[in-house]
Amino acid sequence: MVSPEETQKEYDDIIKKLSDPELVSNWGNFEELSKKKNYLEKIITKTNELQDIKKRIEEDQTILNAKENPSLIGLAESELSNLYNQEEKLKNELNNLLKREEEPRIDSVIIEIRAGTGGEEASLFAKDLFRMYSKYAQSCGWKQRTLASRLGDLGGYKEVIFELSGSNVFSEMQYEGGVHRVQRIPETEKLGRIHTSTTTVAVLPKPKKTQIKINPSDLKIDLYRASGPGGQHVNKRETAVRITHLPSGIVVTSQAERNQRQNKENAMTILEAKLLEKKEMADQEELHEKRKTQIGWAKRAEKIRTYNFPQNRLTDHRIKKSWKNLEEIFEGKLGIVIKNLRANL
Repeated sequence: MVSPEETQKEYDDIIKKLSDPELVSNWGNFEELSKKKNYLEKIITKTNELQDIKKRIEEDQTILNAKENPSLIGLAESELSNLYNQEEKLKNELNNLLKREEEPRIDSVIIEIRAGTGGEEASLFAKDLFRMYSKYAQSCGWKQRTLASRLGDLGGYKEVIFELSGSNVFSEMQYEGGVHRVQRIPETEKLGRIHTSTTTVAVLPKPKKTQIKINPSDLKIDLYRASGPGGQHVNKRETAVRITHLPSGIVVTSQAERNQRQNKENAMTILEAKLLEKKEMADQEELHEKRKTQIGWAKRAEKIRTYNFPQNRLTDHRIKKSWKNLEEIFEGKLGIVIKNLRANL
């Protein structure tokens, strides 16, 4: 753990940098340093408060050990209980602040939702998850942008890829990646039988410009006409874009927008996120080999959650916890679930 002296030194260094007139012209660095300064200020304040409490506890304990003044002993005893509670509270607050520093500072993520097993019911479930995340994002004040989508025959999503941007978006959404399973009676089921379907979710950090460099000569770009449900063409012009990254074999598409330029930008955003994920997973795999233990990324194939509609229950299998308010959760009230995941994973 970083010492208070090191934290103070880092804070003082940032203050000096922020006073440099040349830094103001580089808004990205200025904004990053300002966020760091505000974060360190909170740590320094909590650390100083904790040190003051510890000093008062030591003073009261000295009075108790001396056993000289009965009136002071009574005051010290009554004060100590309150001081211990304050100390514990400040320790927890400081630990939470330090834990935040360990999390990657990512303000934009790319989320992919893909229908898995279950045919059209899986596509409808993918649409439900997209709506759930959209409503949660709205409640958090995040910005949302759809990058690509493929509709199913019944109005669900075979695939939808979208970007969320805002404060704490990665730390809030990072545990949503994996296989989501739904158990319910589909709209198309005439005999009232419960079906089980799955949808996969991937949460990819959106790379900063400096993180991923793509050589234009490594790209194969194809243009085609956008299509709707059932494969029918919905646009006479070739506005849809398919980009193949030749070295990795990764293929991405976008037809969410009406113009070719925006679809190309969206496809490049998806490609950059996929390349960053590929790089980070390779790094994690190398680390895994060195440590001989599984760390880091959850596998996408891992079944993380079941939504049981007949029992009105959501179960997260990683923390073995269930909630009984499915309807509210699908209306975007995911906060209680995410809070538990962040505390226990």
